[in-house]
Amino acid sequence: MWRVRRAAVACEVCQSLVKHSSGTKGSLPLQKLHLVSRSIYHTHHPTLKLQRPQLRMSLQQFSSLTSLPLRKLKLSPVKYGYQPHRNFWPARLAARLLKLRYLILGSAVGGGYTAKKTFDQWKDMIPDLSDYKWIVPDIVWEIDEYIDLEKIRKALPNSEDLAKLAPDFDKIAESLSLLKDFFTTGHKLVSEVIEASDLLLLLGSPGETAFRATDPGSESDKRYRKVSDKEKIDQLQEELLHTQLKYQRILERLEKENKELRKLVLQKDDKGIHHRKLKKSLIDMYSEVLDVLSDYDASYNTQDHLPRVVVVGDQSAGKTSVLEMIAQARIFPRGSGEMMTRSPVKVTLSEGPHHVALFKDSSREFDLTKEEDLAALRHEIELRMRKNVKEGCTVSPETISLNVKGPGLQRMVLVDLPGVINTVTSGMAPDTKETIFSISKAYMQNPNAIILCIQDGSVDAERSIVTDLVSQMDPHGRRTIFVLTKVDLAEKNVTSPSRIQQIIEGKLFPMKALGYFAVVTGKGNSSESIEAIRDYEEEFFQNSKLLKTSMLKAHQVTTRNLSLAVSDCFWKMVRESVEQQADSFKATRFNLETEWKNNYPRLRELDRNELFEKAKNEILDEVISLSQVTPKHWEEILQQSLWERVSTHVIENIYLPAAQTMNSGTFNTTVDIKLKQWTDKQLPNKAVEVAWETLQEEFSRFMTEPKGKEHDDIFDKLKEAVKEESIKRHKWNDFAEDSLRVIQHNALEDRSISDKQQWDAAIYFMEEALQARLKDTENAIENMVGPDWKKRWLYWKNRTQEQCVHNETKNELEKMLKCNEEHPAYLASDEITTVRKNLESRGVEVDPSLIKDTWHQVYRRHFLKTALNHCNLCRRGFYYYQRHFVDSELECNDVVLFWRIQRMLAITANTLRQQLTNTEVRRLEKNVKEVLEDFAEDSEKKVKLLTGKRVQLAEDLKKVREIQEKLDAFIEALHQEK
Repeated sequence: MWRVRRAAVACEVCQSLVKHSSGTKGSLPLQKLHLVSRSIYHTHHPTLKLQRPQLRMSLQQFSSLTSLPLRKLKLSPVKYGYQPHRNFWPARLAARLLKLRYLILGSAVGGGYTAKKTFDQWKDMIPDLSDYKWIVPDIVWEIDEYIDLEKIRKALPNSEDLAKLAPDFDKIAESLSLLKDFFTTGHKLVSEVIEASDLLLLLGSPGETAFRATDPGSESDKRYRKVSDKEKIDQLQEELLHTQLKYQRILERLEKENKELRKLVLQKDDKGIHHRKLKKSLIDMYSEVLDVLSDYDASYNTQDHLPRVVVVGDQSAGKTSVLEMIAQARIFPRGSGEMMTRSPVKVTLSEGPHHVALFKDSSREFDLTKEEDLAALRHEIELRMRKNVKEGCTVSPETISLNVKGPGLQRMVLVDLPGVINTVTSGMAPDTKETIFSISKAYMQNPNAIILCIQDGSVDAERSIVTDLVSQMDPHGRRTIFVLTKVDLAEKNVTSPSRIQQIIEGKLFPMKALGYFAVVTGKGNSSESIEAIRDYEEEFFQNSKLLKTSMLKAHQVTTRNLSLAVSDCFWKMVRESVEQQADSFKATRFNLETEWKNNYPRLRELDRNELFEKAKNEILDEVISLSQVTPKHWEEILQQSLWERVSTHVIENIYLPAAQTMNSGTFNTTVDIKLKQWTDKQLPNKAVEVAWETLQEEFSRFMTEPKGKEHDDIFDKLKEAVKEESIKRHKWNDFAEDSLRVIQHNALEDRSISDKQQWDAAIYFMEEALQARLKDTENAIENMVGPDWKKRWLYWKNRTQEQCVHNETKNELEKMLKCNEEHPAYLASDEITTVRKNLESRGVEVDPSLIKDTWHQVYRRHFLKTALNHCNLCRRGFYYYQRHFVDSELECNDVVLFWRIQRMLAITANTLRQQLTNTEVRRLEKNVKEVLEDFAEDSEKKVKLLTGKRVQLAEDLKKVREIQEKLDAFIEALHQEK
């Protein structure tokens, strides 16, 4: 266009020159005209048709690059007079043809050279940009590989759509012109508004509309003057708000497109198409640090000053709903008016290709786009809360760690705390209110914690408890963000809208804050989706008087703006404080390492888990050592223990009753009957009990036996607990008792003693048994009658009156036995009367029951001594036994009985030993492994069983090192991101 205008100007100059030079003989040459006019065909020039040579010169002078100046050529004068012509027409024709050829060739060569030289001049004028290529990042040249620019271009609105979204500048200009008339020009605010309207008119409205709006005498001004000022201002504010909301929708649509593109990029990252330098995101690394700190010992919690977003508020104020809007999913359990948040929930928000949630200690991912997974997640959170709450309590300080990933989520760490209550209702623990206050203060007293104070807008601000608590923790409001929820109900119920403005600005209470926000968390229906709540929130604020009357600003509303502000504040706080926290943990680590070197210089730093693994290996080695016990040792222990268990029954219930019979036939019959009854009912069960007790004793001996210098007493409690739990779980095989009964019955049926060695062994076994019983009987008699004369003289002991009576009775009964050594085991009534009268004659009053008790012990001693004498006689009776005691007065049936008992004990011990080594030891080893696995999963059990200063110091040292390493990695990644 500028070329056309310059050409038109040049033509006018040429015309004026032609007019002034008309009538003169010499005309102005074409080279003297304007550069552009030389290339335009002038139809009004009077001498144009006569200057044909001039046309040929134009072909030589000008090229297609008309915008560049060309060199002037010197032209020879042309004579137009008559010249005679010769008749050499062939020669003239050839000359003309040659001249035309040279002219064409020369024009072509000259034009090409001129164009090339012009192009070289242009090329030299352009600077060399290759040296500045490093300024542009490499990603700019590769951006088309990751972002579909064509898709973004199509998604952007065209000029027509933007024109539709633009406000009506005509109406704005007319309204502002009216304001200019009504207010004085001295007011600064009105002047600024008018200047802004003039600027809008110059930028966006047609010229005719601008002139009409600024004309004070126009008809539109007269028409709008009739309207009240208030309506004009309301109309202007509504128009501006409408425009802002339109642009907000465009921005949200672009963000949605960007979210989809980021999702595609993240999906490519998951498939390995684009390898990122950082394996974990910053927020995930930071969340791991907080998880380690949550498990750290309470004595060092004062050093935990890492930033978190602490969500506090009154019960049912909408804390959980705000957190769900930020996380973009209904992830928390809900209830009508009852306390649902019973323990702190740490939610880590991060970006990811899919909207999922997972717990710190679980690998299951919950798809937050599916309703069944959302229901399962809410149920799991509720179960974990109830598990954390101990019996007799309502809330718990134990934290539940949850990670939520999804496209477009703001990266931050939030902690949802139980709602603050004013009174304790029925069903709650008495200390619930104080516990909630202590939990909230513990989180808020962190100087780097961001306090997200939630206030219910539908209730009176004077009823709020949390504002006083927050103002105590952060009196200057340097790290507090105030959020007013349920603004829709507040606007509907509150009579004065200015009261809401006072709440938002913090004028109704002394609490100060960094920022104030107003949000809507739904219509109160628990089944509402996040998208429905967001649409309702946007629709409400679009029509709300709070924005129309400028009580609230646009950046103070919607949960989206809230999440952006909280995320920015969170990361600002992280960058300012994380390095200082890392330095404090370095100092703590140095102190702990120095303490360990001074107290345990020759011991390796083993924490509780490592100590448990070491103890586990030792216990399993000790269980395996049970299989190395020799069979001989097993059988000796089993045989001895079994005889100790059944000896009383054998002597008292089998041998003594049978020995009272008069002949050998009756003795053997009585013995067989009683042995059969004993085998069927009691013996197998007693044998199994003995075997199980023997296994326990051997296992305990290996577990508690000191190992010399390698013994570590720190494992004693753990080994004892493992032993008790393993024994409790172990059960003997039920089928062993049935098979053992058959084996014992067959062993007792055998009466054949094969050689003299077995006979002597039976006699020796019988003598030992009878001597042990005789010793027990004499001890019982001594306790009954008191010390004898020797002890009374040597040890200055005396008999009691009762012992004196027993002694007199014993002496009287011994006289009776001397008279009749073959007296039966029981006293007759007349014999009791005789003894009593004899004692009364000596002045001793006795009771018949006392006489019977004394007789039992006296006769028992007499019988055992007689049996031992008979046992000595039977040492030479093996010859008579082989002849079945024919032609012999010696009968040794009692020796055969004890041989049968001894053989049964040996066979039973051998059978039990086989079952122990082949089955029970392996089952016990399996039980021990199961117990150790259960203990390994129970952290409370390990803390209870592995205690001491050494263990606690190693635990603290390990935790501090882990925290410092994670903090260093996070700081390095943070610097790389910068």
